[in-house]
Amino acid sequence: MAWNEPGNNGKNNDPWNQGGRNQGPPDMDDVFRDLGKKLGGLFGGGNSNSSGGSGAVVGLVAGLAILGWAASGIYTIKESERGVILRFGQYQGEVGPGVNWKPTFIDSVTPIDVSSVETIKTDGFMLTQDQNLVQVTFEVQYRIEDPRKYLFSVNNPRTSLQQATDAALRYVVGHSIMDDVLTKGREQIRLNTRSELEAIIKPYDLGLRLVEVNFKDARPPEEVKAAFDDAIAAQEDEQRFIREAEAYAKEQEPKALGQVYRIEQEAKAYKQQSLLRAQGEVARFEQLLPEYLASPEVTKKRLYLETMEQVYGNSSKVLVDVKNGNNMMYIPLDKMIPAASQSSAQQPAVQPERTTFAPQDQPMLDIRSANQDGLRDASRPGRN
Repeated sequence: MAWNEPGNNGKNNDPWNQGGRNQGPPDMDDVFRDLGKKLGGLFGGGNSNSSGGSGAVVGLVAGLAILGWAASGIYTIKESERGVILRFGQYQGEVGPGVNWKPTFIDSVTPIDVSSVETIKTDGFMLTQDQNLVQVTFEVQYRIEDPRKYLFSVNNPRTSLQQATDAALRYVVGHSIMDDVLTKGREQIRLNTRSELEAIIKPYDLGLRLVEVNFKDARPPEEVKAAFDDAIAAQEDEQRFIREAEAYAKEQEPKALGQVYRIEQEAKAYKQQSLLRAQGEVARFEQLLPEYLASPEVTKKRLYLETMEQVYGNSSKVLVDVKNGNNMMYIPLDKMIPAASQSSAQQPAVQPERTTFAPQDQPMLDIRSANQDGLRDASRPGRN
């Protein structure tokens, strides 16, 4: 219902109409004067001293305002943070961790986390040097080192670092071939990207320090992914075969060195044996020389018989030519050896092999032939 609508027995509903009088809004001076009187009476000022009560109220309000202003300036800086103080928007300094105070409306403090490690990622399709397209995912970890530079060097340091990372990565990938990006050249690309990124952000003086740069992933387009997976598997097989070959070489090398050492020792032993044998032959001939000079025919025949004994000692067949006869005797020693071996297996000792040929002018030829298993005799009278 509107104020000027009649109602309630013809009376207007205007709240300012008191006692039937049409009055306007109350005077603000009267309102404040009444409020001052009431507060003065509350604090013992009474109605007789309204001006003094108003002064006390104003002082109290001012005191409360000052206390509230002072309390609003208390703030806390965490252990991992540093506070950057601005006075009317101008840099004044930094404050360390703990409870501090600032004049409100004069100073402002911006806390900056200088201990935590922040991470940004960049990825996308990039063109390589050999005109191939790869999707690369890169990650950069950083820490704020200088809060003042971080706040005032650029408008948005994190965005600037993101854009610098993307530019550095595209530059390095663009100067690399696809095979290096996907397989064996990732570490070098990571190092090159970090160097390029540090060179880009250095003039901007962002107040950041790079902690780690990681090459997360690199993938070919989905249309050719199967072929590249086969190529990567082949390269992994190649590396596996190389490692297996290296392990086999390490296994065979000690064996070969052992064989070489054994052959060297055998050669040295054979050399020493041959040398001693030669020295023994020389000594024997030196002893034989005086006997030969004393009786050449006898010595010559003895040497002949000893030589023939050595020659026929390794033969299983013996042919004997009878003097002044046309017949040649054959002694089947190859059939006699197995029988002699069976009989000599029971004998405790083995006699040395010896074959004796009688002179051709004697009527009897005595042959004594022995192998490793025993001794056997065979004789047959000759013919004139």
